[in-house]
Amino acid sequence: MSLIYHLPTAPERYIEAITVCERARITVVIIDSITHEWNGSGGCLDIHEKLGGRFQDWAIVTPRHQAFIDKILQSECHIITTTRRKIEYDIDRDASGKLKIQKLGTKEITKEGYEYELTVNFELINENHLVRASKDRTGLFMNKPEFIINSTTGKKILEWCNSGTNLQDAREKIKATSTVDELKVLYNQYSNWRELLEHDFKLQKDTITTKELLLNPKAFSTNGSTNHH
Repeated sequence: MSLIYHLPTAPERYIEAITVCERARITVVIIDSITHEWNGSGGCLDIHEKLGGRFQDWAIVTPRHQAFIDKILQSECHIITTTRRKIEYDIDRDASGKLKIQKLGTKEITKEGYEYELTVNFELINENHLVRASKDRTGLFMNKPEFIINSTTGKKILEWCNSGTNLQDAREKIKATSTVDELKVLYNQYSNWRELLEHDFKLQKDTITTKELLLNPKAFSTNGSTNHH
């Protein structure tokens, strides 16, 4: 059964396009927009509906969407994505008891949680093209006044990317630590990368703790916690 893999907005087509760019050694890829991968014709919501729209059908759709997200995160290219946004409303009662509609703001049209995967997320806030950073691992734009994105913005991000710190190097340094104190030093050093490296820090801490337990079992109490003298 063909699950509309051939349609332009299917997750696999996006993955194929990114792969083509990588093979062509393109440095920066702009995907405008990823919203179609989620709710376009042939996108994830469309796939889910054609499968029957049941909850269990997400077991087929979710891995396909995740493969698309993983491709973006693991790509050799710098990838810029855009998403369409929709206005979110809520119905509430005012002081007199009358129902009123409240505008809550805008929400990205893609699977919830995508923003947390990004290094930087700029949110367009009005018709004057002003943006603010709603997520920023670089520390360059968070809590700064609204501004218009221009070439200077791109140069700042590029300089940060070329600053000598990258995820692979960070992960290798984390794996090379032999004590919790060494791990703490890196944890402070990579403060802007903590969310991306959280799993790596936890895994290495568990590894170090296990090694210490094997080398000096008397240093640990019966419940697994360290005895301090």
